[in-house]
Amino acid sequence: MAPALNHPAGVTFVDDETVTTVHVDAATYYGGGESFTRSRTYSHSHLHGYNPRKAPAFEEDWHHRKRRMSHDEKAVTAPRRFLIDVEETIRVVLEQEDTDGDFQISVTDAGPKMMALGTATSNGWKTFDIRGTYMLSNLLQELALARDHNRKRIVLDEARLTENPVDRLSRMIKNSFWHSLTRRIDGDGLEIITADPKNRTGRVNPRIYVPHGEPAMAEYYRQVARDKPHMNLDVQVLPQKPDDPAFVKSLNNKPGILALAMKEVDGTLKGIPFIVPGARFNELYNWDSYFITLGLLVDGQVSMAQGMVDHFIFEIKHYGKILNGSRSYYLCRTQPPFLTDMALQIYNQLDRSDLAANRAWLKRAIQAAIKEYHTIWVAEPRMDPKTGLSRFRPDGLGIPPETEATHFTHVLEPYALKHGLSILEFSQKYNDGLLKEPELDEYFLHDRAVRESGHDTTYRFEKRCANLGTIDLQTLLYKYEMDIGTAIREVFDDELEMEEDFALAPFPPSVESYAKPLSTRERSKARSQTSEEWFARAEWRKGIIDKYLWNESKSLYFDYDTVKEEQILYESVTAFWALWAGCASEEQAWHLVTKSLKKFEVLGGLVSGTEESRGKISLDRPNRQWDYPYAWPPHQIMAWVGLERYGYLEEAQRLAYRFLYMMTTAFVDFNGVVPEKFDAVKLSHLVDAEYGNQGIDFKMVPREGFGWMNSAYQVGLSFLTTHMRRAVSHCTSPEVFFGSEAALAQAALLTGNLPSTDPLGLAMEALQV
Repeated sequence: MAPALNHPAGVTFVDDETVTTVHVDAATYYGGGESFTRSRTYSHSHLHGYNPRKAPAFEEDWHHRKRRMSHDEKAVTAPRRFLIDVEETIRVVLEQEDTDGDFQISVTDAGPKMMALGTATSNGWKTFDIRGTYMLSNLLQELALARDHNRKRIVLDEARLTENPVDRLSRMIKNSFWHSLTRRIDGDGLEIITADPKNRTGRVNPRIYVPHGEPAMAEYYRQVARDKPHMNLDVQVLPQKPDDPAFVKSLNNKPGILALAMKEVDGTLKGIPFIVPGARFNELYNWDSYFITLGLLVDGQVSMAQGMVDHFIFEIKHYGKILNGSRSYYLCRTQPPFLTDMALQIYNQLDRSDLAANRAWLKRAIQAAIKEYHTIWVAEPRMDPKTGLSRFRPDGLGIPPETEATHFTHVLEPYALKHGLSILEFSQKYNDGLLKEPELDEYFLHDRAVRESGHDTTYRFEKRCANLGTIDLQTLLYKYEMDIGTAIREVFDDELEMEEDFALAPFPPSVESYAKPLSTRERSKARSQTSEEWFARAEWRKGIIDKYLWNESKSLYFDYDTVKEEQILYESVTAFWALWAGCASEEQAWHLVTKSLKKFEVLGGLVSGTEESRGKISLDRPNRQWDYPYAWPPHQIMAWVGLERYGYLEEAQRLAYRFLYMMTTAFVDFNGVVPEKFDAVKLSHLVDAEYGNQGIDFKMVPREGFGWMNSAYQVGLSFLTTHMRRAVSHCTSPEVFFGSEAALAQAALLTGNLPSTDPLGLAMEALQV
């Protein structure tokens, strides 16, 4: 009688496994133990190593395989699964398929795009060919994820390699990307969040700045520094007025992260988690966070979104504004304001079990927004008292330190030559105030304004941004006014008492009113906010938008130069933000959609501006990333929502389809890439404008995507019909999809018959047309 066969403890065989859902996150799928196959001979069970009888075909042998035909018989008894040695297969895949050496499998690689994998049911003896860029790149991604979970060998479902790309990308965003982009500023998260790719000082020791008036927080971080001496953490407390331009400039050589909101848990402070954009942007950003929040809400992460509003309330209280980003060099700058819509959207999704707590939270957010509105956006220098238009016009001194090393070389070189200095020497003397150059001061005033606008950079704002009352900013402030009025009326019984004392801007604004401050009685009365006042402010702003920014003859909104007192006829897609905010009349909306939308709509969605407005590009006048032909998630989302608001759902769906098609094809063809932006004309993420693209530099598997691009996908899917979603998953070009639809509609009109719903019938009818 044969002796009993004792397997190593904890061994799980493939046929003993409990079948789990295939399309789950990596931690669930790869989190179990190793799996092995049963064999009549113990030596072939691979318990002591994986050495398949048939090695994967490689190099000159790959083309000897018979081509798999569509009529070949396929086993349908069970889903196909593969038995894979993780490290060996990673080696073979990269060696065979990654011909450009970037640790990604893309359509630009020249490999055979085919690999044989041993099936689990045959103990790796029988093989099945994995073919094409998408399956091979998914294989590489799955192997990388298995390695992350310390798996040496896996049983991999074929369904994870052939997964619907729309479902796969949406799943990765929800289950993986948001998690990878999550940061916390506390003892557990400091080592990650203090890393700053934009720091060019050469000093890498982490530094945190704590606001004045938070002694417990300062002591907490000092204790972290004592508990973790290896970090060499430098804890600094900011002065009461941290945004003084001279002080902020003095921090250029000692940049650091700014402390954000914390909560007490079990007697100790804990950082409230938040999402960063990703890549070189490893801190909390202002307008990025709004669009990130929209994606979080789609994915059910309401608590995370709420925490980001808590950080903005903290920033307004301690730093005077919602900062461009939570680093010391951003203390003078803010970004486009979205706080009210962000807070109201989250409020509408809060758990209804504690309405009083929800109401108290919204009250804090609205009060913070009112303070920001009065002290930043309708106060000088951002407010132009003559027109009442608000501008991006931040304080600041010197050269922005967070830019790439060579970003201003072309600007500084003539001044350096003038003084007989190197660019570095001139920069240091200019920043120290030893050299005075008024024209350069003016240049950097506008450059800082461009960065505050979020559109850094574009020829739309070149050397004039600080003087412009832009259409985007006016619509955002109109939305602020409407949101605040609506919240006061609907949630706070038409009266909201302000708890913090700060300067209130006069209304309506004028040169005279700014010269005459409010009396004590007027200030006291203004502390009690009513919806009537805010709706009046919104109505007044709509009037100045129509007066200064709307151009009837061109059917478009334009920016207004408050110094030259004229419209700037650069055609920007931000004109459609008027639809999002609701400040356009029905007639203006009709003009925008029927006469101007076509100027911006290209194959991959909406470009930032028109080619004509951008002008000719040359070596001396290079492309700017917020100009034609580039497409950005904020512009897409704002247009989709705005068009839907005015009843142009078909146009919104068409634009969403275009952008998601571009995203999905890049995801399929380039190893799962989700970048910061796209060239929407060439449908390419390979962008060479300015600092290139973000979110594309990863090895084997995408970890983060990019914050607002992730959101654009999740939000965009909510606009698509089932038919559209299916077409996007098959990477059906918009020209084909909408061309076929138009052809079928025309056929129906000509014949008086409804077109067939059968796929083959649809194709035949399209051919006949």
